[in-house]
Amino acid sequence: MQRLRALTLGVFLMGLLSVPTVSRGQSVEDLREEVRQEVASLAKLTQEIVDMVYSYSELGFQEKWTSDYLVGVLRQAGFEVERGAAGMPTNYVATWGIGSPVVGFMGDFDGLPETSQKPGVPWREPMIPGGPGHGEGHNTTPAVDITAAIAVKRVMERHGLQGTLKVIPGVAEELVSSRTYMVMAGLFEGMDVMLSTHVSSGLSTGWGVSGSGLVSTTFTFHGKTAHGAGSPWSGRSALDAVELMNVGWNFRREHLRLHQRSHYVVVNGGNQPNVVPGEAQVWYYFRELDYDRIKALHELGQTMAEAAAMMTSTEMEERVLGSAWPQTMSKPLAERMQANIDRVGMPEWDEADFALAKAAQRMRGVDIDSLETEVDTLRESSQGMGGGSDDIAEVSWNVPTVRLRYPSNIPGMTYHHWSAGIAEATPIAHKGANVGARVIAMTAIDVLMDSDLVEEAWRYHREVQTKDYQWVSLIPEGTQPPIHLNAEKMERYRPLIEPNIYDPTQFDTYLEQLGVAYPTMETDSTRLRGNNR
Repeated sequence: MQRLRALTLGVFLMGLLSVPTVSRGQSVEDLREEVRQEVASLAKLTQEIVDMVYSYSELGFQEKWTSDYLVGVLRQAGFEVERGAAGMPTNYVATWGIGSPVVGFMGDFDGLPETSQKPGVPWREPMIPGGPGHGEGHNTTPAVDITAAIAVKRVMERHGLQGTLKVIPGVAEELVSSRTYMVMAGLFEGMDVMLSTHVSSGLSTGWGVSGSGLVSTTFTFHGKTAHGAGSPWSGRSALDAVELMNVGWNFRREHLRLHQRSHYVVVNGGNQPNVVPGEAQVWYYFRELDYDRIKALHELGQTMAEAAAMMTSTEMEERVLGSAWPQTMSKPLAERMQANIDRVGMPEWDEADFALAKAAQRMRGVDIDSLETEVDTLRESSQGMGGGSDDIAEVSWNVPTVRLRYPSNIPGMTYHHWSAGIAEATPIAHKGANVGARVIAMTAIDVLMDSDLVEEAWRYHREVQTKDYQWVSLIPEGTQPPIHLNAEKMERYRPLIEPNIYDPTQFDTYLEQLGVAYPTMETDSTRLRGNNR
């Protein structure tokens, strides 16, 4: 692995160490165009990062290979990197530059359980049955952030521009369990602007409050084992407590706001039927639309857990894992980002890209016209009836933040599902990530060159976004990041993943290494195998 990483980095980053000098005093328009071209010239680096991280397919808090690789890329590009930031071993802060403004680049890089999928194949074909994969496309995000940051650094060096760049990953975003800890550890103090990124099938940004917030927490019940047939009366079933809590919660749903979302998995239900379970655990997500309602919903869950423990004569302990508010995005930054979206436009898809997209859509039974070809217009976000959560929200309440959604997936695929991984190591993902990096880099140039933009973003942040709300953590003080999560799963899967890790010294792309033709088209039999599962 160490040899592979060294060779991988050497392929691209030798050229980053020597940058030609050009004259200073160019206009912001000239610098935007220069950094756009710089990002375009790094298309190969973008592709390598996309493919490499896809091949690792690591779950949240266990992104060890991913973190090692990306830290190596950033260090060879001239960034100073602090590892283990905010108490999370896979987290890092990569810094380059001096003075203000301080510009952050932040996106996610973790995978999801049970979403292993051979890329470029428009039917269900897991690389590891039951294994982890990138069933949302977080493997593309570090390619956007790092490509953009390197390009901006090069332009800053050429022209002697002042400012500081910081690249920080969204560790374990699928667990919604990292960025609250980062805020509490002070990682964003002194930062002027955060440019965040997320994979999509279109190219867009927006402003305002969106999504649900949540508390992620486990309730562990402790009972007493006994022979399930010989003397069950001697036992106290922890599993009974879990089941009673879940039954109670499901009855209570009828009397909760329609905006709430709550769901759970039984993490531990005992060991074998003839032993009364002495320990059992259930993991809940409680989602609502604002701090007060999230807190109240969580407290109601705590009451249910306490009542279940009382009914079963067991003891209960809670461990809060993560939390997030709904996210709030900056209007001044979104307006500037939208202008750059309009300048860059969508990727230049070719016939192979359209063909793969259409094959995947037919397989999923989705009636959509292949790939998007027009950028979206700027609009204010709406929470509506609620929905998903993302702990970039924790950053957005503390630093003016904007989010770019960039086109590296196929419209109509289901996120948190293997179908969302079909495109994520193909030219669709490569092109979309590089286009996203162009928008991010151009927006970073705007921030560096326009002090009025930074001032306006902070004015809007203080006078509009946080005028009536003061961010407070939903995680109890003193709680440590749950870095144990997914450790056992990844220990089991790493030996199966390692033989398939991408080797860019031998193959131009991951598809080439896997022997996948592009585009691969479905047949009647393969459509039946993969459809709607």
